[in-house]
Amino acid sequence: MSEHRPAATVRNQVMVPLRFPDGYATRARVFSFAGLVDGREHLALGLGDRAEADPPSGGLPLVRPHSECLTGDVFGSQRCDCGPQLREAVERIATAGGYLLYLRQEGRGIGLYAKLDAYALQDAGLDTYEANLALGRREDERDYTVAAQMLAALGVDRVALLSNNPDKAAQLDRLGVRVAERVSTGLFLSPANADYLAAKASRGEHVLDLPFVP
Repeated sequence: MSEHRPAATVRNQVMVPLRFPDGYATRARVFSFAGLVDGREHLALGLGDRAEADPPSGGLPLVRPHSECLTGDVFGSQRCDCGPQLREAVERIATAGGYLLYLRQEGRGIGLYAKLDAYALQDAGLDTYEANLALGRREDERDYTVAAQMLAALGVDRVALLSNNPDKAAQLDRLGVRVAERVSTGLFLSPANADYLAAKASRGEHVLDLPFVP
C-alpha cells in the first residue's frame, strides 16, 4: 500500500538554457511547485522531449532525484561524485526524455554546515556515515516524499530511475511512484573520493562496481 502523499501543484515554469564547463549545452523547462510538504524550494528540470510545452503522452521518463551538493555541483569538490553525476544525468535525461529533480537535501539531508562538520570528522578518520552519526544525525536523512509530489504534479506515476541508490527506488515505490526500471549512473572514481564511494557501496548499499570493496 502506498504511503499518504499530499498533493502539490506546479506554480510556474520557465525555459532555461544550460551550458556546462565542458561545453555541453541543452535547454530545460524548470518547474517550481506549491504545496511541497517540507516547504523548501525544490525544482524539476524537464529535459529532452519533457522540455517541450506539450511533451508526448506515454513513454517512460528517465528520472533522477539529485540531492543538492553545493561543494560538488557548484565548486567542483573532489570529495564526492555529485558534480559528475549531475552533469551526466542532464545529458542522459536530455537524450532519453525525462526529469531531473533537484532536491534541497544537502549532506544527505543534514544541511551544508553540518556536512562541513562531517568533513572535519572524516579528515580525522571516520567515514561519511560514521561522521553523520557522530554529529547526532542519522546516516541518511533524505526523504523523497517531495520527489513523489513533484512527479505527481507533472503527471508522472511510472519512471525509469537513474540512480545507484536502492533507497530512492524503495521510497518512491512506497509513495506510489512505480519504478519500472533502474538505470545505473556512471562510476566517477578518483583518489580523493575512493573512501567516500567505498562507504556508499559497503554501508549505503549503493550499487557500485568498485574492485576494492569486499
